[in-house]
Amino acid sequence: MAPIVTRAVPTNRRTILLSIFVAFGFLFGYDIGVISSPAIYHHVSAFGWNIRTATETSIAQMSIGRFIAGLGVGAMSAIVPYSIQWRDCTQSPSRSTPRVIPIANHYGYLPELHLDLATHTISNSASWRIPVGLQMLWGLILLSGIFFLPESHPLVEELVEELMFGIRAENEHGKATWLECFSTRNALWKRTINGMMLQFIQQLNGQNFYYYYGDTFFKSAGTELSPYVIQTILGAVSVVGTVPALYIIEAWGRRRSLLLGAVMEAACSLIAGLVGHFTLAPTGTPTSLLTARNKQGGDTMIAFAVLHVFSFSIFWGPVPWVYLGESFPLRVRPKAIALGSATNWLWNFLLSFFAPRIAEDIGPLILLIFFGMLTFGWFYVYFSFLKLED
Repeated sequence: MAPIVTRAVPTNRRTILLSIFVAFGFLFGYDIGVISSPAIYHHVSAFGWNIRTATETSIAQMSIGRFIAGLGVGAMSAIVPYSIQWRDCTQSPSRSTPRVIPIANHYGYLPELHLDLATHTISNSASWRIPVGLQMLWGLILLSGIFFLPESHPLVEELVEELMFGIRAENEHGKATWLECFSTRNALWKRTINGMMLQFIQQLNGQNFYYYYGDTFFKSAGTELSPYVIQTILGAVSVVGTVPALYIIEAWGRRRSLLLGAVMEAACSLIAGLVGHFTLAPTGTPTSLLTARNKQGGDTMIAFAVLHVFSFSIFWGPVPWVYLGESFPLRVRPKAIALGSATNWLWNFLLSFFAPRIAEDIGPLILLIFFGMLTFGWFYVYFSFLKLED
């Protein structure tokens, strides 16, 4: 009798693994070079993706591939905000360029969700190998774009020289250290802590809970939509929300945007959590046995979940990244961005690990935890010891 082969189909475990490895990648990818980093780390990621797609049954090989890919993704994610901000500083006084990063991130995320939706019905390993393997194509596009970066305009050469003179003057006492990010000079320690705190609060807003576990969570709401359709809807809502974010951040500023976003998301979490707790049927109840009250409660919870994700995409999604890209002098900016980014992925891992276990015990009331975190976020931003507009 032939042995039974169990396929290693990726689950939400991949979210946890990627979070760990990307957080580590952020910390060492910041100082390889603005131009060379994407080229180098694209190959690192591609090597990891190749390892993952080369097996169908080996969890160990998939984990190794995820580790290598995570290092590459983390390093590239740390250098992109820095490199974009660098080009922005050398070409114009506008601060809008770094604010495109979250929008570009969501526009890249949505096609991947559609690809998952299109391939999930395939009955063999191609259902997950195609989406994973095509990540190499996106990396190749990024790599190819490096060769088309425009040369500096002659009119900005003088400005570039002035910037380089300032950088050389800052580096006279040696290369910036990690501890310098927490120095009292120019209130750097306050800026660094603010950047890390905003990333910490961002990850505990609740939106990633919907992204990672929304399919399972919404089943208790009586929805008949497939998990892939739900994730695609959330992704589309995120893309729509990032469009007005560009104007709102510029017109209202970081502080007002975060305060309003915290209020809107906290209200969504509170309403969805209480409605879900008091109206949803027990887990495992057949759809045919759901009452009108159960279905209405489920519809309400899903509606406020979508509104929560939409609000996040406008406010707490982009603003913490904008703060990282705009708030530090060039000498310490790479390290400060790396610290903030690593904080983001560390708490992404903790959320991925603990959230399903908590939700299993208390159900929709887990949303009240996010309500509490958003309330804390509002007070932190309001009473911040360094104004976010500085």
